[in-house]
Amino acid sequence: MRAFGRWLLWILAAGLALQLFFLGRIALMAVIDPQSTAFQRSEAWRIAVNAARGDGNWRWRQQWVDAEQISPHLWRAVVASEDAGFFDHGGVEWAAIEQAWKKNERRQEQAERRAAQSPNRPVRAAKVVGGSTITQQLAKNLLLSGERTLLRKGQELVLSLMLELVLDKRRILAIYLNSVEWGEGVFGAEAAAQRYFNKPASRLSAYEAARLAVMLPSPKFFETRQGSAYLARRAGTIVARMGDVNLP
Repeated sequence: MRAFGRWLLWILAAGLALQLFFLGRIALMAVIDPQSTAFQRSEAWRIAVNAARGDGNWRWRQQWVDAEQISPHLWRAVVASEDAGFFDHGGVEWAAIEQAWKKNERRQEQAERRAAQSPNRPVRAAKVVGGSTITQQLAKNLLLSGERTLLRKGQELVLSLMLELVLDKRRILAIYLNSVEWGEGVFGAEAAAQRYFNKPASRLSAYEAARLAVMLPSPKFFETRQGSAYLARRAGTIVARMGDVNLP
């Protein structure tokens, strides 16, 4: 039992040290712009490996710009599209988490039923999904892996609360806009504006900003479908909602 107790203390100490490490990294972001995220590094490695194999070409667009160099239209569009309550919540929408938890339970039950019906057939594990806020998306992309597990989701929630504790809303959104994916090897508002509209992020119109915001859930999908009727229709809806977003 003593040995078990010592191991437990070591595990708890390691977990606490990890959280302090994350907190220190986040505190630095208050004054130092993060030049890359865990997700970006993972994507860079994937693209480089594929290029080395001859499966596609190396392509990478990313340029950090100050908050003032990003059109206010894009700030409003992303909030209106991704997280309308961003400026009001504390980083986590608990009601959305509860809904996502119920959805995960239903998916798990369906997976178990399929396994019982076909015991000799491999059944994919149910994906863990969650109602993520902009802060949660930033926490995941900045510091975590892309795997979908309850443990990673729990760490994401802790990091989200840290981000909200240490950084103000404007800083959180500025980091998000400079690091989020907008296509294959396309990261940040400046790269996206140049890629899709051949102009700097500071000059994006309301409609252009709305189109970029609509792309965020599936940027690689919409990158090759710029003529999509859904993209145009949804962008119009976001433009109509942008007037309700008051920036700090």
